[in-house]
Amino acid sequence: MRNVRTSGSAVVGTCPTASSGAHGSLAPAVVSADDLPDGLVVVDATGRVTCFNAAAARITAVRAADAVGRQLEAVLPLEDLDGRRWWALTDPYGGLATRTGQPERNLLLPGGRQVLVSARYVREHPGGPVVRLVVQLRGTEARRRTERSHAELIATVAHELRSPLTSVKGFTATLLAKWERFTDDQKQLMLQTVDADADRVTRLIAELLDISRIDSGRLEVRRQPVDMAAAVRRHVEAYTRAGLRPDRFRIEVTEPLPELWADPDKVDQVLGNLLENAVRHGEGVVTIEVSPAQLKARAAGTAVTVSDEGPGIPEEAMARVFTRFWRGSKRGGTGLGLYIVKGIVEAHGGTITVGRAARGGAQFRFTLPVAAPAFFTQA
Repeated sequence: MRNVRTSGSAVVGTCPTASSGAHGSLAPAVVSADDLPDGLVVVDATGRVTCFNAAAARITAVRAADAVGRQLEAVLPLEDLDGRRWWALTDPYGGLATRTGQPERNLLLPGGRQVLVSARYVREHPGGPVVRLVVQLRGTEARRRTERSHAELIATVAHELRSPLTSVKGFTATLLAKWERFTDDQKQLMLQTVDADADRVTRLIAELLDISRIDSGRLEVRRQPVDMAAAVRRHVEAYTRAGLRPDRFRIEVTEPLPELWADPDKVDQVLGNLLENAVRHGEGVVTIEVSPAQLKARAAGTAVTVSDEGPGIPEEAMARVFTRFWRGSKRGGTGLGLYIVKGIVEAHGGTITVGRAARGGAQFRFTLPVAAPAFFTQA
């Protein structure tokens, strides 16, 4: 039934195959219907199944040998979510002669298993009878994973927004109703809390926008000259001004560093996230190393390594560190930061890895290619 080369798109009793060659010098490659990742079912003008590929057999748990030659409704007794028989409902061989097929629908196999089904009606000429029905089957696992991911994202956003918005609403309502009853110090404390919670909401919204751009491949990188060592020092100084001891950090720079072109705002976002993780979840001294790096094809780049002396990340969890909602501890956070960091680094053409530091803590290392903008106009 398989691996039969034909000149048409299908032959009764066989699955369709395709041949291709390159430059006319290489032997043509025969592609079997069993090579397709989705289920393929081809039905002739009488409703008999002529092709049932390996993916269709896997999805439906029906052997190809038991499907070929039988009527479609017997092989695939599909029902919609309301329990109606699908093929009797759609009537592929009857109805309007202008129909070209059925869009993808979520249908039920015997036993209640869900499958995504779409169909194409093949006619020899417009308005003519259906001579062939081509059905595509897909499992629902990938869609379910996507739906679960979206549901988790919505739940996380709702949870993270509820707390600061409740605080903002509570304090502003209290101040408006009882302004004269509070001292200036009390008012200042309330307003500082409102300001901090507003920053938290703003940051969450920015993270959601970043995730949307990363998932859709629309994350833009505006390259400019970046002094990575200076950027690291600036972030560390911000922590020390906020009250952390200067000896909590150690900066090691290997000179000379190559001239790096990157998006300075996004580099700051990566550094800020990695340092925040080290400070919040790690312990001891946080070491930041900046050094030249040799990337693939001997391309020059810059490497930054951030490590701490805390308990580190368990070996079994390292594969999940850069996924959505991963949290290294119960000390807060949305679990979206490292997912965004990975997206930003990869948008620059770089790589990021996680491992165990020399003193046992977590170690993150990212590399960025030197790169340069496609067009550079010197003033």
